[in-house]
Amino acid sequence: MKLYGALLSPFVRKVAVVLGEKGVDYTPARGGPGNTDPEFLAVSPFAKIPAIDDDGFTLADSSAIVHYLEAKYPSPALIPTDPQALGLAVWFDEFGDTIFAASGLKILFNRVVGPRFLGLPVNEALALEGEAELPRIFDYIESVAPDEGWLLGEAFTIGDITVASMLCTLRYVGHGPNAATYPKTAAWHARALARPSWQAVAQKEAALMQRILPDLVPA
Repeated sequence: MKLYGALLSPFVRKVAVVLGEKGVDYTPARGGPGNTDPEFLAVSPFAKIPAIDDDGFTLADSSAIVHYLEAKYPSPALIPTDPQALGLAVWFDEFGDTIFAASGLKILFNRVVGPRFLGLPVNEALALEGEAELPRIFDYIESVAPDEGWLLGEAFTIGDITVASMLCTLRYVGHGPNAATYPKTAAWHARALARPSWQAVAQKEAALMQRILPDLVPA
């Protein structure tokens, strides 16, 4: 399986962790906004990342890919079947990908991705707008972060992966979980990052970042 997109992206990292949890090997491949490689665009016509090529089956969008992987590799389950648990898992996945990412990526895109990869001017006003939106989001995460275990209880799910992945990306722009202000969030996030699947992804991510952005260190 090929996985297109850099691990700096919370969406690409999300899929990489899911693959790790399920024990599925993948080959990283380049792709992303502004990439005009015909191979990548054949897999992801709108240059959306992540995208996969699984023996000729292609798919873009992290949540679509996760549902595909869950159906193909059902163990360990990352999407519960109990109606209420399923609803909550989908909610946290959606929250991470839309509400949280909409604010956090204003910072990342306008201070890192746009100016350093796409040659776009820094839009500091939008970055500051994203920063102003984060406290409400962090307050919400702190209110649902468990003292032990995971967002849905004992089961580690796609909800944990998606929200934790966005937090990982924000560490590159100085907005990771602050243990003094958000102790439950920081402890839950540390538990997620301690999982073997996440450790393996983190090693690949560190090697990638050392190659493409050696001065950008997660805080």
